[in-house]
Amino acid sequence: MRLLLIGHDANRAGAQLVLLYLMRLLKADGISMHLLLGEGGPLEADYRALAPVTIWPQTNGHLVSPNADKVLGKLGLWHRQANRRDKRHQRTIAQELQLKGVDAVLVNTVSGAQWLRQLPLADNVPVIAYLHELTMSVQLYTRPDDLRYLFSRAQHLLTVSEATAHFYETRFQVPAERISLFTLIDVDTIRQRVADASQPNSTPLLDVPADAVVVGGCGNAEWRKGNDLFVALARMVNQLPGAPVYFVWVGMPPSTLRDDLWHDVEKAGLADHVRFIEPTSDVLRYMARFDVFLLCSREDPYPLVVLEAGASQLPVVCFAGAGGAPELVEADGGAVVPYLDLNAMAMALRQLANDPARRQQQGHRLSQKIDQRHNSRRSIDQLLGLLTQLTTA
Repeated sequence: MRLLLIGHDANRAGAQLVLLYLMRLLKADGISMHLLLGEGGPLEADYRALAPVTIWPQTNGHLVSPNADKVLGKLGLWHRQANRRDKRHQRTIAQELQLKGVDAVLVNTVSGAQWLRQLPLADNVPVIAYLHELTMSVQLYTRPDDLRYLFSRAQHLLTVSEATAHFYETRFQVPAERISLFTLIDVDTIRQRVADASQPNSTPLLDVPADAVVVGGCGNAEWRKGNDLFVALARMVNQLPGAPVYFVWVGMPPSTLRDDLWHDVEKAGLADHVRFIEPTSDVLRYMARFDVFLLCSREDPYPLVVLEAGASQLPVVCFAGAGGAPELVEADGGAVVPYLDLNAMAMALRQLANDPARRQQQGHRLSQKIDQRHNSRRSIDQLLGLLTQLTTA
């Protein structure tokens, strides 16, 4: 079988890393692949080690130059010339991808729809879309017409969580029988990285008391991640009975948002109990010092950081209705509280902070569930079975 994969770029981020892991497993099973990327990035060399890579030709927005384009526009020729350029690109891409020999296409993320739409792909070539996004990311990373084309062209959707599947079924009326849950997590690598990060270090990373309870959060500094809620919860938890609890967020770069959040920290009298750490490759070393992981995201389809927390034997507290994390956490791996119910979340955090045995029990259970529910061999067999079904239909 010859499979065409479509990715939006080669940046070192969640969906791109999942694609890299998928390619490694498919190559081990003897699947021939070609990867089409919208843009390059740091993972490009890793991709090329597994399969040929084609990057969609970039345009600077001008056919010739700003002035020449104005002349073409006045003559009514600009759109005609732009269409000719696009057709040339499409022919070049089609030749390089050897589209006539492609048996199936897998589009990784909704962003890939824009390149799929431009390929002169035969109607009988099946398309699978592997989707990682919910509302905010869909609105940010794709256009409605591209998305409609993807849903009409793809025979099947793979989604990273039940929450993601429900989103596409209800928001875009994709029939449930065309959607399957598909999680592909490199658990062995996560566990090895966690083990390496847990090695004793003579220099503590955090300036907190050795016996302090630490609630940790990780991720970009953005509204979707709920950094503002993290600060509010630091105040609420420390107002409840019990020893002081330290709140540490890893991944907070210098920015206006960080300044605004720190302003709140100081006004609330929390400067001694809140830490903002800039983006670092030592995330798991910081996590090794956490006692509880707080996922206060407003939207996160199936965050890798929850798997890293579970592999670190940490209980996780998260919101219901904010993505796929509750499907793994449930009642025995931490706590799932109603969406934006900060009182319930603060109470759950305080209960865990006050009960070391409960933290240990729930962290251990979450770690067990990661192994039980994320079997890469089972996932690859599921994908290969779907590809066989679609290509022989």
